Amino acid sequence: MPRRREVPKREILPDPKFGLFRGISSINLDGKGRLAIPTRYREELQDCCECQMVVTVAVNERCVGENGCLWLYPMPEWEKLEQTISKLPTLNKMAGKLRRFVIGNASECEMDGQGRLLLPEKLRTFANVDKKIVLVGQLNKFELWNEEAWGAKESEWLDGDDNEGLEDLGSLSF
Repeated sequence: MPRRREVPKREILPDPKFGLFRGISSINLDGKGRLAIPTRYREELQDCCECQMVVTVAVNERCVGENGCLWLYPMPEWEKLEQTISKLPTLNKMAGKLRRFVIGNASECEMDGQGRLLLPEKLRTFANVDKKIVLVGQLNKFELWNEEAWGAKESEWLDGDDNEGLEDLGSLSF
């Protein structure tokens, strides 16, 4: 009988105690501006960051605010991002814009015992989030989208013929 060849395990993220956030969930904000994190993520968030998170504005590839979107990071992932941004050249115009926009609008938040996070009013206003939002897992973070903006962006991606960055994906196959 032939021996089975062992396939080496590949680590996807550098931190073995950190999982991956994937999937899409529709969520309603309550009257106080709180969102309930879906149950399937709560234990992971407790384990990886003791429910300490950071929410900030989302930016696109040109460092412009992404309409209708916020980023939500577990604290350890946020700290990695801060370290990366802190190493960017101080006098670089785009780096300064990124620091002012992403770091300047960042707000720490803690998931309460019921799995809820309070989104700051300024960030809710920026993303035009009032009631219905879409939580999108992005491996090491979440995107929080205004439901209408998510629908429009999804249609844009499906209908678009934008090939920018395609060559950077190399031989990626699914």
